[in-house]
Amino acid sequence: MRTIHSLPLSLLPLLLFLLSHSPTSQAQEPLPNGTTGYTCPANESTYPCQTYAFYRASAPNFLDLGSIGDLFQVSRVSISNPSNITYPNTTLAPNQPLFIPLRCSCNSVIGNLTANSVPNTSSISYANISYIIKGGDTFYQLSAFAFRNLTTYQSVEVVNPDLVATNLSIGVTTIFPVFCKCPNRTQLGNQANYLITYVIQPEDNITSVASFFGSTAESITAVNGDAFDPLTTIFVPVSNLPVLAQQSVTPSTSVGRKEDKGKVIGLGIGLGICGALLGLVVGLWVYREKKWKKRALGRKRDEEGKGGKVKGAFGKGVDLNLLVSDVSDCLDKYKVYGIEELREATDGFDKNWLIHGSVYKGYIGGGLHAIKRMKWNACEELKILQKVNHGNLVKLEGFCIDPEDGNCYLVYEYVENGSLSSWLHDKKSDKLSWKARLRIGIDVANGLQYIHEHTRPRVVHKDIKSSNILLDSTMRAKIANFGLAKSGHNAITMHIVGTQGYLAPEYLSDGVVSTKMDVFSFGVVLLELISGREAIDRDGKLLWKAVDGILEGNEETKEKRVKDFMDGALLVEASSMESVLNVLAVAISCLHREPSKRPGMVDIVYSLCKSDEFVFDVSEEGLSPSQVAAR
Repeated sequence: MRTIHSLPLSLLPLLLFLLSHSPTSQAQEPLPNGTTGYTCPANESTYPCQTYAFYRASAPNFLDLGSIGDLFQVSRVSISNPSNITYPNTTLAPNQPLFIPLRCSCNSVIGNLTANSVPNTSSISYANISYIIKGGDTFYQLSAFAFRNLTTYQSVEVVNPDLVATNLSIGVTTIFPVFCKCPNRTQLGNQANYLITYVIQPEDNITSVASFFGSTAESITAVNGDAFDPLTTIFVPVSNLPVLAQQSVTPSTSVGRKEDKGKVIGLGIGLGICGALLGLVVGLWVYREKKWKKRALGRKRDEEGKGGKVKGAFGKGVDLNLLVSDVSDCLDKYKVYGIEELREATDGFDKNWLIHGSVYKGYIGGGLHAIKRMKWNACEELKILQKVNHGNLVKLEGFCIDPEDGNCYLVYEYVENGSLSSWLHDKKSDKLSWKARLRIGIDVANGLQYIHEHTRPRVVHKDIKSSNILLDSTMRAKIANFGLAKSGHNAITMHIVGTQGYLAPEYLSDGVVSTKMDVFSFGVVLLELISGREAIDRDGKLLWKAVDGILEGNEETKEKRVKDFMDGALLVEASSMESVLNVLAVAISCLHREPSKRPGMVDIVYSLCKSDEFVFDVSEEGLSPSQVAAR
């Protein structure tokens, strides 16, 4: 493959003029020519397809693969591999070129496609990217600066007809249609395997773009026509992705005695400062506890018998205002429900509305939600949930504090197809196909990678298990129940909680809380997906211990052991043994007794994606409940 270098980016006078007239102060490219999308034939058999968009890293928010991956809902590895980046964790340079993987599909929309035509229903070709609106966001700002003109605000308005662009609510989920196209059969016959989405720069000409991608001016014109306007989208036909020339970056390493000496000095100073801060924190904590108890005691004396104290989960005499103040940071992000609203939604928390445990379903505002009734303080869970936002995590919609007893209620999105545990272990359920199981494993891995790598401080879930993995209407997996989650890494606890069969050895023996305990639990979930067995059987035997030595010996012996371990439904389905063996190897690596020898979630996601080329695309839109094998 030939190596190419990124295109020059600036015609300075023109850009300065355009930026000075932009409605936002961010120093990025201005709005492209108005368009609401690219039509596609609804019956084209080549849709959907895997394709790529050419994207440039930008300051200040998109100079690492983590933030860019979150924006496009793909993993860092799925960007680094096609972009010729060796180290996914490296910091990017402004305008560093990248290839973003897209799942391109032909989508029906209602509305105008152009100013001159008014069809009731049309089909537009785009990749469906979900985004949750934050404070200060606008369709224009996000389209032009976050997505770098790979879509337009007009197209966002078309595919979100229920949203008012001038009155966006924080927390609302919006679809951003990233423009893309799938090659038709004629183009495929001409070796155009991909149509790369590219935004024309002011200094580009068709010859330079063709040279950059290893294409030809004639083939680009054949796909896009003669129009070649700056800051509009074209599709570049290529047979293979070109190799992007990236800056040579290596992980920072420490060498030399001088640097080591500096490290020692820095460590000593740091420990001293930490000690002083620890003393200060402890002092403040003691002061706060005394003040809190004094206030609670005063309220108990003043209000006892007057109905002014809150009983129940938080103890007698606790001021409700103290509880609300603990979650004050959440008030502007989540809806605060009234207890009567939740009682009405669940018919007074009637058992007929009970899903399992203390989780009910109920209709609020015409939509079905899951309502978690908690007999303990949910403040910590709320504080963690407000830090996370990912498609493979169950979304929190709001919360409620009952003024009568102080109990907390968390209101979540309703996930239609229930838990993975019920699909795997309920004898009445249909059996999931291997493709569906592998897709679920990748989804869970992506969710864990997000909370481990893209939150600061890192979030450890602490209770990864098949019953805490929920499946939506398209059988995509979402991680639920952050009740035991901890914000922080490599902590020690004396309070061991969790589910037997999933707990990492170092946590059970020493109380060590780290992301590697989630990796261990995820390894057990992978074994459940392969075997269909529960994490611990009725005799108390642990599933993860059943795979000791399973991959040892010659190929014939190894394959026989694996087939004996596999779910019988997968044998009937004639699943790919190579794929199953690869996933089993990943699971076993997650179950290493030494935490430092377990892989990180970045490597796990990559390995699972590579385990079967058919489901390599981590952006795949999902599977339907029909993707199950008959029993």
